[in-house]
Amino acid sequence: MAAARPSLGRVLPGSSILFLCDMQEKFRHKIAYFPQIVSVAARMLRVARLLEVPVMLTEQYPQGLGPTVPELGAEGLQPLSKTCFSMVPALRQELDSRPQLRSVLLCGIEAQACILNTSLDLLARGLQVHVVVDACSSRSQVDRLVALARMRQSGAFLSTSEGLILQLVGDAANPQFKEIQKLIKEPAPDSGLLGFFQGQNPLLH
Repeated sequence: MAAARPSLGRVLPGSSILFLCDMQEKFRHKIAYFPQIVSVAARMLRVARLLEVPVMLTEQYPQGLGPTVPELGAEGLQPLSKTCFSMVPALRQELDSRPQLRSVLLCGIEAQACILNTSLDLLARGLQVHVVVDACSSRSQVDRLVALARMRQSGAFLSTSEGLILQLVGDAANPQFKEIQKLIKEPAPDSGLLGFFQGQNPLLH
């Protein structure tokens, strides 16, 4: 009997959803690389809208942590309030209503808290998780690094925003490609990831 083929992690617009997690005002001066993380998440959001990929937005205890930051560009999205350190309980009804869903693209904060627990909950539901590494961060870079490694160990895919965007577009003949090309013409801003991959970091091998 042939061995089971490992999941390749392909991403298609018709079976994907974008999750935007807790990019709120009170985190602005506490999260490492916060402006860069939000900038990349905003890029993912614009691409999702162009390709008609559904988007879900959460806020962690907004009474205390404030609203979603305006530079994310999430106007028109209704944020779901939560206290759980996972997006999944708040979005369970949305997930249940999408039987065609295969892949979740995950952006936001914090990597060791809501991003990690959301990933584990989604993987437990049999979904593929694609962590947008240049759109996720933490207050502590140690927590960020170990959380990325932990998610990878559990079966999540670590991807850059541009890698996922080009997978979603699929072909330069896509009618939206020229608009999307404008968004990725400049590389994503540096968010401190390069140091994680230098020196044969054992956590990411």
